[in-house]
Amino acid sequence: MKWRLDVAVPTPAHSALGDLLSYGSDAPLVPGTLVRVPLGRREVLGVVWAATIDDGGSAEGIALRSVASVLDALPPLAPGWMDLVAFSARYYQRAIGEVALAALPPQLRELTAEQLARRLRRRATAAAGAKPKKVRAHSADDAASGAAAQATVDAPPARLPPDPTAEQAEVLSRMDAGDGPFLLFGSTGSGKTEVYLRAVASLLAREPGAQALVMVPEINLTPQLEARFRERFGADAVVSLHSGMTPAQRLASWMAAHVGQARILLGTRMAVFASLPSLRLIVVDEEHDPSYKQQEGARYSARDLAVWRGRRDGAKVLLGSATPSLESWHRSRPPAPDDAGGRYQRLLMPSRVSAGDAKAELPEVRLVDMTLQPPRTVLSGALLAAIGERVARGEQCLLLLNRRGYAPVLACGECGWKSECPHCSAFRVFHKIDRTLRCHHCGFAERVPRACPSCGNLDIAPIGRGTERLEEHLAELFQPVTRPDGESLRIARIDADSTRREGALEQHLAAVHAGEVDLLVGTQMIAKGHDFRRVTLVAAIQPDGALFSGDFRAPERLFALLMQSAGRAGRDAAYMAAQGGRAQMWIQTHHPRHPLFQALRRHDYPAFAEQELQERRDAGMPPFAFQALVRADARTQEAAQAFLNEFARQAPLAGAQHVTCYPAVPLSIQRVANVERAQMLVESPSRAALQAYLSAGRPLLQTLRQGPLGKGLVRWLVDVDPQAI
Repeated sequence: MKWRLDVAVPTPAHSALGDLLSYGSDAPLVPGTLVRVPLGRREVLGVVWAATIDDGGSAEGIALRSVASVLDALPPLAPGWMDLVAFSARYYQRAIGEVALAALPPQLRELTAEQLARRLRRRATAAAGAKPKKVRAHSADDAASGAAAQATVDAPPARLPPDPTAEQAEVLSRMDAGDGPFLLFGSTGSGKTEVYLRAVASLLAREPGAQALVMVPEINLTPQLEARFRERFGADAVVSLHSGMTPAQRLASWMAAHVGQARILLGTRMAVFASLPSLRLIVVDEEHDPSYKQQEGARYSARDLAVWRGRRDGAKVLLGSATPSLESWHRSRPPAPDDAGGRYQRLLMPSRVSAGDAKAELPEVRLVDMTLQPPRTVLSGALLAAIGERVARGEQCLLLLNRRGYAPVLACGECGWKSECPHCSAFRVFHKIDRTLRCHHCGFAERVPRACPSCGNLDIAPIGRGTERLEEHLAELFQPVTRPDGESLRIARIDADSTRREGALEQHLAAVHAGEVDLLVGTQMIAKGHDFRRVTLVAAIQPDGALFSGDFRAPERLFALLMQSAGRAGRDAAYMAAQGGRAQMWIQTHHPRHPLFQALRRHDYPAFAEQELQERRDAGMPPFAFQALVRADARTQEAAQAFLNEFARQAPLAGAQHVTCYPAVPLSIQRVANVERAQMLVESPSRAALQAYLSAGRPLLQTLRQGPLGKGLVRWLVDVDPQAI
């Protein structure tokens, strides 16, 4: 008897190949089984989606190609995982195979059935002959073998956990009593990580075979969280999964989770697709962070998928943040006389964790009106004096400037030449440290010219300021200042440039934690989640740009960034008590009376959220409406917009009576790497109506791609629930 297998293979949504391809097999295979199948002239990894008795070939009378091999050494992927992939593909308008194969480790996609079986045998042998606590992965094969070590939580914790605060105990009690999803609104320093640790410990005590998924928004937050979890549960219980790992390490972690040996998986957004057959708890830390939204390929929201997966698998979901996304805040609203309330249960931890008699306080927020400062002032006199006082006492200060490089533009004062990128509609950034002009969009870089390329003027100068220039300016200002031990001040910079080398970020952070840095300059990388115990002053330089952005989410992101930055100061109550005084957050702004800054002064996120939500309600913006962007990339802007406008003209009207489709416009940076980019906003007050419109329109996009309008087109894509417009 012959069987027909529907297999998910890596086909992009715009390829028009369809979601699943059919292959022949001599035996029925369980859905979720991994197979290798021919695709054109290649052989690729696929996932069996369904199996039926073959009636003699395809509908066109063409014989089905046969499955090349079956990777039956691994258990099939669970139905819950397949449902997650199918929902993601359907909701985000992608092909099932594209989502499914992207969710699997890259190295797994390359292994044959024989190679995988051999590797699993070595892993089993290593697990049988080694003590789990001492397994360390080094080579590719060692890494895969080492996955077996992630097995138990029998080892005692390295130290006893601290007693929970009253607020932490209340939150944990409500979690035990409810089903969720839960939104934990806890101030910076309130001990949200301790809640995560105790929630996981409670789960593992109740269900020895259960698994927990803990997600963080960025790779650089994974090591410190992993250290906390390993200290609490032992190294054998915890594995990580993120794009910074080698392919062998990712395969090791994935297999440990897939076979149920890893009990706790820590990861970034990709971890939401990890195969966890016994998943019972999902934690999404810093749930507001835009990094949870994928920006390439399938543009999914890992936070939203975590909530969906928790509901599908019967796992509790805990979203945590000091500045929740407005969508999550709205979904956790309490019931009112004319409102049934949101789906989420809101949990509150407004107080910082104190140390004995030392009461922890949130930092005092000070606003500096830059309109009263002399022209071209970088750091106000009052801020400089405050920094000087802090470092004189041996304390650390953090300065936030969310722009890397030395200066955003290099310009000629004679002819007006500027350092534009020849391949993008953007300027190349001046990096003084290596004397280059570098485009942060396409990567094109050149040495800084000795003279103006246009008129030959030798006096070309930087305009604006980035972290490199601020670091240099601080060194000049504080050159005569010394530390209490008589040594010169030590200044460090943390941004994407200074941490490009492997291990550089860890070295910088270790120096800060060890007290070897007095002034730390950085971008938003330093504002998220770091537990700097000696930082007592944080200053935000030039934060005003987002106040008047065309993106309606910009104020929300700015408030979160500044409040998270303020949370880096004064986290150690005992240290603050010993030093005396209160931590401070300084904000230099030309608009000190702006409602955003006034709410920030009071640390009043609820007031800020209420005002923003009211404005969005009045304007019909999310979360009171639903949006998608249809994007087109082409050789010319005219071709990109013509493709989108023709789609809008021909799009099926079924279910579209509540859908508004706006004319195509260029992106804010319309050309990147010589590709012109255009977008069309589609929105509706009904999520179902928007989904129906997009699903019905997807075949039309594929048809237009094959027609005359598709000749100059590079690609099209759909971004559902976009985070930037």
